[in-house]
Amino acid sequence: MKQSRMFIPTLKETPADAEARSHQLMLRAGYIRQTSAGIYSYLPLAVRVLQKIETIIRQEMDQIGAVEVSLPEVIPADLWHETGRYLTYGDNLFKLKDRHDRDFVLGPTHEETVTDLVRHELNSYKKLPVTLYQIKTKFRDEDRPRYGLLRGREFLMKDGYSFSADEAQLDDIFHDMETAYRNIFDALNLDYRTIVGDAGAMGGNDSREFSAVAEIGEDTIAYTDSNDYAANLEMARNIDHYIPIQEDMAELKKIATPSVGSIDSVTDFLKVEPQKLIKSVLFMADEQPVLVLIRGDYEINEVKLTNFLHADFLELASDEQVKALFNAPVGSIGPVGAPADLRIVADETVKKIINGVTGANEEEYHFLNVNFDRDFNVAEEDITDLRTVREGDIAPDGKSKLKFTRGIEIAHIFKLGTRYTKVMGANFLDNNGREQPLIMGCYGIGVSRLLSAIVEQHSDDHGIIWPRSITPFDVHIVPINLKNEDQARVTAEVEALIGQTGLTYLTDDRNERAGVKFADSDLIGLPVRVTIGKKAAEDIVEVQLRATGEKLEVKKDELVNVLPILLSKTTD
Repeated sequence: MKQSRMFIPTLKETPADAEARSHQLMLRAGYIRQTSAGIYSYLPLAVRVLQKIETIIRQEMDQIGAVEVSLPEVIPADLWHETGRYLTYGDNLFKLKDRHDRDFVLGPTHEETVTDLVRHELNSYKKLPVTLYQIKTKFRDEDRPRYGLLRGREFLMKDGYSFSADEAQLDDIFHDMETAYRNIFDALNLDYRTIVGDAGAMGGNDSREFSAVAEIGEDTIAYTDSNDYAANLEMARNIDHYIPIQEDMAELKKIATPSVGSIDSVTDFLKVEPQKLIKSVLFMADEQPVLVLIRGDYEINEVKLTNFLHADFLELASDEQVKALFNAPVGSIGPVGAPADLRIVADETVKKIINGVTGANEEEYHFLNVNFDRDFNVAEEDITDLRTVREGDIAPDGKSKLKFTRGIEIAHIFKLGTRYTKVMGANFLDNNGREQPLIMGCYGIGVSRLLSAIVEQHSDDHGIIWPRSITPFDVHIVPINLKNEDQARVTAEVEALIGQTGLTYLTDDRNERAGVKFADSDLIGLPVRVTIGKKAAEDIVEVQLRATGEKLEVKKDELVNVLPILLSKTTD
């Protein structure tokens, strides 16, 4: 392919609004261009990379018996009303009307659409299990699209959905899909972790996230070096090894604490360690108040809390709501003497506290010597892990220490169960002739996001370094001056030789200075560059590996043998 015929508009300068390295390099190397905030055009080089990624995905889906479909991107809002997500999905949902004033949405995901499809077809256990997938454009009206393709409003996604007759079938598909995803990301040469994740708005009770390690990542991953434990910070667990000093329960005492409200100010004023404090925070869960207790040295994990409460909406109570319920301001509330009908949930660490400190439900007053079960009660079923882990905490194995790294979520798989099929009436007849709801799984990969994740990991200050498996072309042929007869002749002969090997090539036939050609070649990031210059008359060319910078001079005819060997050394 002649570079002059390709549309590769490279840039010398880095766009000012591009923060992430991947965003900067894909703009400068002519892979993408922004059309609107969070909406991008994929230019020819990017399309070639995406096509190779899609090919790898399709190969792995074929291996596990998943079959490809294509679902509509414009979806009747009635389907989303059936599941209740038209309201609960929030402002990220693109909504529109047709000429008849009927409501539609642009698909951010397709659980409703695919469930509507199969509820008319999969009516017997004999037809199960079935796994359907597609690679399509998705739409989410992100409030703050950023980092190029990492958080966009229009993006390419592989989404798959399985339908099973029982949990055993779902488990098998879930396992197969997890293995397939590992194979896909291994083929892309990604440094990634498989972690425990939060199902969020998707629903379901079991999930795995796949996160590519990158400093620009918006997720924090808690992991250990000694075993394979890894979890999103929102779901990570620890073992609390704090052992309080054993002492007798003292008499409950109320004490004035003027101008004191925060944990730090309370500990400073009372000269106590934060492990003595019972932090009390009022939340509104689906508009119902819930008082949440946690030990003062921890922070409440709102994702764990949301999941525990099975809440669609969770937010901190306003100052006015706190005042109305406790007749005291934030910072002065606590469980002792709380309203009798108020639900109280607590982190497990609260049970350890002996002679603790908490708000007295009176402005500028606290209780001393507060003890669980004596001075307040929490139902046993409302005591659970609600804390956010910290780097250095003891991991769930009780031995290892947690480490943190940043990551980009590139994929997520869920066991959805009957979350959608029950409400949409997607039922089948089991082997006893009884009607049962189909059991679902959901499996997504952020295909366009993979471009950014790969470039974040495979690049340097000069440009992109594509893994061999998805490079837009295998070889970049760079003649210094095509007006030179020897260079023009050797260039044509090199193209023919490379063509015989089955490798793909891009020839820089532009009338540009050598420095410009080399800079653009580094930016574009093809694995191997063949430079045709002053020694063309001797049929000698220079071969350079993009990843290492290693160079060697070879006879033109030796390229047939040399290139496959060199390409095998590149990231694959």
